[in-house]
Amino acid sequence: MLCPLAGEGVRSGFGLGNVVLCGNCGKLLVTEGNRQRKPRLPEWFRQKLPAGQTFSATGRTVAASGVATVCESAKCPNRWQCWDCGHATFMILGDVCTRACRFCAVCHGRPGPLDDTEPDRLAEAVAQLGVHYAVITSVTRDDLPDEGTGHFVRCIEAIRGRVPDIRVEVLPADLHAREDLIKRICDAGIVVYNHNVETVRRLTPQVRSAADYERSLEVFRVARRVAPQVLRKSGMIVGLGETQDEIIETMRDLLAAGCQMLTIGQYLQPGPDNLPVERYWTPAEFEAFERAALEMGFLAVASAPLVRSSYRASLLYQQAVGKA
Repeated sequence: MLCPLAGEGVRSGFGLGNVVLCGNCGKLLVTEGNRQRKPRLPEWFRQKLPAGQTFSATGRTVAASGVATVCESAKCPNRWQCWDCGHATFMILGDVCTRACRFCAVCHGRPGPLDDTEPDRLAEAVAQLGVHYAVITSVTRDDLPDEGTGHFVRCIEAIRGRVPDIRVEVLPADLHAREDLIKRICDAGIVVYNHNVETVRRLTPQVRSAADYERSLEVFRVARRVAPQVLRKSGMIVGLGETQDEIIETMRDLLAAGCQMLTIGQYLQPGPDNLPVERYWTPAEFEAFERAALEMGFLAVASAPLVRSSYRASLLYQQAVGKA
């Protein structure tokens, strides 16, 4: 959806492709001057569509729960593959984010009140899927005093109460690196605390609304201090104009801050008002990033064009546990 203030104080900006931003809200605008045909994806993005019934069954379970998924809201390219295996990444705290990151397809604006029935509905959906490893992410809720951590904890407890032997990985927002909030989630009985740095230091102001690169690193320092038993994980998307040296630098920064697991995937423009793709990194380059990260000391790494932060999360967790 285009900004309703388009044309009132519009300014160009940020040096990430041919873009025009609204001077009032900062939203990327599609105009006749910057509208471009979406480039054809390289051949390595081709995927085989699911042929079995698991995909449809997963979709029915997700729909019946009424809980949003990042698979749909963020237009994840792996939805076909993951749902065909009976896996879905649920997104709690509603489906409207208080931040407007320019790479993300999730709706942003003023969220509604929390739904007290969401934890139980989420737990029932996880139980019906029959999974033993669940990944729970959320929109950012800067509007709430506790930034949604209390609701996050209730969701974790509801899942663990419904499926006692389940392992839970969480992917919250940066929570402003507040120790009390991060500790509260870690103490709820999770096995992985994930927070995505998303991009390199130089591009963070342009790519991530209201986020801060150093604050994201501080999330890992805090998590390592308050819950050393919980594995720490982060994710990057590349193709926004970063250099190879900047990617390596980001890996080193994450590792030094206490991150132990890493995912790297190709950015794909989810819609015409999102940032354009500046470069498609090749599968061979992603493999080189994975080797470099493992040599640095990361416990587990997934790096490939279609990788996302929750991609094969249980397998990555098992790999990390084996080395921890």
